[in-house]
Amino acid sequence: MMKSAEPVLSVEGLSLSYDTPHGELLALRDVSLTIGRGEIVGLVGESGSGKSSLMQAILQLMPGAARVTSGRILFEGQDLVALGPDGMAELLGDRISVVFQDPMTALNPVLTIARQMIDIQHRRKESRAAKRQRAIEMLRRVRIPDVESKIDRYPHEFSGGMRQRIAIAMALMAEPALLVADEPTTALDATLEIATINLLRELQQEIGCAILFITHHLGVVAELCDRIDIMYAGELVESGPVGPVFADPRHPYTQLLFACDPAQIVETTRHLPAIGGGLPDLIDLPEGCVFAPRCPRADDVCRMQRPADHSAASSDLVRCHYPQAPRLEILP
Repeated sequence: MMKSAEPVLSVEGLSLSYDTPHGELLALRDVSLTIGRGEIVGLVGESGSGKSSLMQAILQLMPGAARVTSGRILFEGQDLVALGPDGMAELLGDRISVVFQDPMTALNPVLTIARQMIDIQHRRKESRAAKRQRAIEMLRRVRIPDVESKIDRYPHEFSGGMRQRIAIAMALMAEPALLVADEPTTALDATLEIATINLLRELQQEIGCAILFITHHLGVVAELCDRIDIMYAGELVESGPVGPVFADPRHPYTQLLFACDPAQIVETTRHLPAIGGGLPDLIDLPEGCVFAPRCPRADDVCRMQRPADHSAASSDLVRCHYPQAPRLEILP
């Protein structure tokens, strides 16, 4: 499918913090990314890297203690930060849809699937019968068998894989411009995960929507996405096309993260590779590069100065002082 250079979503220099009893927690710092029409972008990083905070900011579903301190989030030219609750209510579920990680928390357990899929079409000026038929057709597209009899069942009467497909069907019913998928395959086994990835790709090509795919699973990104954005401790540290970045990652964190992928292990081992150390305290950040305390290559420059954004090899953005340095590996 042809992808447009015009971005559906453009995050520009976004910084977000949380007010806590212990001080200001800097959850996101100067994050910039774009998603073009028809493009699938994978957002990857460890737990605590800022993926969920970025998603909440894009959807404007932030907790009360959160506040955007700088930057813009442009969706089809509108700044979501300045749009306000009423404006966001018009976009969510229509131009922007979401698939959450756990379909049992996304689906209402006391309402039938039919009721829920009809209710989410409240903006459509059609009869209830027409909305029901549209729901049936969408469930067929996500391969729910014997739809006419099953649509009146409750969520608990479906398997986990079917519930996730129903959630995807509900998210795509409005044919949104942007779908935010928050780790939608995490709760599924390997077979269902592959089926869900293939389904998402097929539906995305039919509808033409852009997808922000949030995950920690590198194999899913390699299989599904056009571009990859790597987050670490609230910063975007590397960004570029999926194939070239996987072949030649330039940021030390990306290199070590890829080296930890179990799919890269060729010999039987008792111990999985891991990056030493842990994420920094976001209330008391290190003075220099945020990854310096865990980086085997870090020197005095890294520990004292924050790196600028560079381009290197096929990566459009690498936030590192030495983006051209040799690739790091994790030693056994």
